[in-house]
Amino acid sequence: MRKILVGILLIALVAGLGVRAQNKSAARGPNEDGTKPALVKIAGEGLLDSHAFQYLTELSDDIGPRVSGSPQAQKAVEWGVLKMKAMGLENVHGEKWQLWRGWTRGSAEAELLTPIRRPLHIDAMGWTGSTPAGGVDGDVVPVNLFDLDNEIRNISRLNGKVPLLVMRGEPNKSFIQLFAQFGDFLRAAGKAGVIAVIGGQGGGRAEGMNLTHTGILGFDADFAIPVVSMTAEDQGQLERYLARGLTPRVHFNVQNAFSNGPVESANVVGEIRGRENPEQILVVGGHLDSWDLSEGATDNGMGSSCTLGAADAILRSGVRPRRTIRFVLFTGEEQGIDGSFAYVKQHQPEMANHLGSLILDNGQGPVRAFQLGGRDDLVESFRPFAAALADIREVKVEDKVEDGTDTFPFSIAGLPGINMDQDSPDYKYTHHSAADALEAVKPDVLAQDATLMALAAYWIADRPERFASPWPAERTVKMLVAQHEDGVLKAFGLWPKAFSDIEKKDGPSN
Repeated sequence: MRKILVGILLIALVAGLGVRAQNKSAARGPNEDGTKPALVKIAGEGLLDSHAFQYLTELSDDIGPRVSGSPQAQKAVEWGVLKMKAMGLENVHGEKWQLWRGWTRGSAEAELLTPIRRPLHIDAMGWTGSTPAGGVDGDVVPVNLFDLDNEIRNISRLNGKVPLLVMRGEPNKSFIQLFAQFGDFLRAAGKAGVIAVIGGQGGGRAEGMNLTHTGILGFDADFAIPVVSMTAEDQGQLERYLARGLTPRVHFNVQNAFSNGPVESANVVGEIRGRENPEQILVVGGHLDSWDLSEGATDNGMGSSCTLGAADAILRSGVRPRRTIRFVLFTGEEQGIDGSFAYVKQHQPEMANHLGSLILDNGQGPVRAFQLGGRDDLVESFRPFAAALADIREVKVEDKVEDGTDTFPFSIAGLPGINMDQDSPDYKYTHHSAADALEAVKPDVLAQDATLMALAAYWIADRPERFASPWPAERTVKMLVAQHEDGVLKAFGLWPKAFSDIEKKDGPSN
């Protein structure tokens, strides 16, 4: 039955590629630009015989959690190289780069001692430290995330305490500024003798279902003090005690380990070389690394298996694009988009010949939008292609920048960092949690997403006109400021000096 339904979808695609691509603008879709026959072949392989769920099953069950810099991450890199070679990609290799420091999760135990006694459910945030061996007891005290200036000024009051991050009143800074300042608070808290801090990424609560959500607390950020995510149910109880004027007392025992220095990682790279302009390159990918409470199936096994599934569908279709499609499985995404930043740096001499990047990393849902990474000049030319997909799925086109994944370094470089945004309402539960397992992914959704990635990649690489070239830095600065992306880059020291020089010369709004 499933294959019959997929066959109907394929027939609909053929019709859609011929009819829905009509557009009132001068932009040309697949029916007009000659790409339609190849796209139909790719769609057939992708929808009728997808291998994407097979890849995801292997990655989830045979490798499992793969924190960047760990032996499991290296095993995933080796697996990715083997898969790319087996399917027939060219120039397959690992591109090494260095992570500033390695980290290994140990144990995390907590117990409520008063007013009642019972276990509490916690997990350490990534790249955070340990309590003394055997653990330590302390009183829980509230700390207002919305007024960290005052909390840091009065940090001495927290000696021997366990701060619980709460949000009271109105924030006195933007969210990203508060998130960056949270790191300042943690460093001050460590010096002040704080036992541990309860508060996840951004200081917020977990999403419920008795799940914790781990993650890192900045770009390439590590902290000697233990910081933990606590389940919403347990944290809610502590908050209710505090609201009643009671002071909960807890026992924490958190043990993690850091490496003594940098550790090696690698991005996995393979290509379909272009038949006419092989020097022009579209990067297609997702991140191979994951967090370690489960299998990393939705974050971002989905993106990695889509990337491999897209490459496989194009290869099996027997068509070859005009330009090169370079498939990349990035590592280091969870630590600060390190792998994709490393890629852009390593390939700087050829970035002028890049067309952009196409990335999937928004959970387990179906694709609902192509977000063009700030390139508003490309929206109208992309819409006829999206319209051609309408009988498979309605997919919108917009120029939004996605700063939370591997699209971002390409947008900073002035290229379209295209995010394949997904409709993933359950991602709030699986994101960085123990629920991030293969069971959260539907094979048919994965096959469709991988097919849409393959179709978009091929269309961009094969259309007669070059899709994009890098913007000059001045135009990129204006775009990032207009999309309010300069805040996150400046808050974490990632705003390039060349961009600062442009602002000094012309002003951010010129």
